[in-house]
Amino acid sequence: MTTKTWLITGASSGLGRALAEYVLAQGDRAVITASSLDANTELASKYPDTGLALRLDVTDPQQRADGVAQAEAHFGGIDILVNNAAIDFIGTLEEQEETDIRAQFEVNFFGAVALTRLVLPGMRKRHTGTIVNVTSMDGQSSLAGNGYYSASKFALEGFTESLWQEIEPLGLRAMVIEPGSFRTGIEKRTKISGTAIEDYTGTAGALFRTTEITPDMFPGDPDKAARVIYDVARSEQVRHWVVLGSDAQRRITAKLDQLRVELDAGEELAASTDFPGSAHLALL
Repeated sequence: MTTKTWLITGASSGLGRALAEYVLAQGDRAVITASSLDANTELASKYPDTGLALRLDVTDPQQRADGVAQAEAHFGGIDILVNNAAIDFIGTLEEQEETDIRAQFEVNFFGAVALTRLVLPGMRKRHTGTIVNVTSMDGQSSLAGNGYYSASKFALEGFTESLWQEIEPLGLRAMVIEPGSFRTGIEKRTKISGTAIEDYTGTAGALFRTTEITPDMFPGDPDKAARVIYDVARSEQVRHWVVLGSDAQRRITAKLDQLRVELDAGEELAASTDFPGSAHLALL
């Protein structure tokens, strides 16, 4: 099997770390990045020929550009980009602070978009390459109290769906990975944003502000997820949406079922807004 070079963001912990360890263990090359260099130096040192640890804050334009340039110079190109870095603030849409809202989009969406745009020229030149955008079950099915995180992941889903239509004719690929709740320590990193509004106590507040979140509420195994991501990213089979975790499968299925019910119920209503005789002339 041909050796591939991966660039993985958010690789200091969680799914990113598990994936970096697995990629290197399989003999592939990996540029393992995080906002803190120390977090990945030890892992890279175990694989001096195939591992490269870089400090890469995905919100920093210079670090993004330097990281891609260093990766390409060191290994000759990037075959697989994994946009995994993400942050999450919880709280209702009214409660959350604007700085926290914007921070989620800067990391979860704009950082991934910028890195994708940086690696595409090299991939196009070589006529090969894969973009793996890690979204979430929240990128398909939003929850009260987690709306801005979900919105950032919805945005990344929409971006990726356009992306694969644009790049597949060029020989490149793009996909989204939609994990459920995995035991990555995210319960320690997720922060509450804003001041509680009493009216929401019975909705989002009941779930996020009064419930103790423990690791056993997260059924997903990061090591198993890493193996799946590795296999689907390297497979010749074209995949666009890859759901990981039984909880994600349930939630996304329930959302699609609900959407189908409403689509079917509104079919005549939708058609009633067309100019007469124009439906067959639609561009798409």
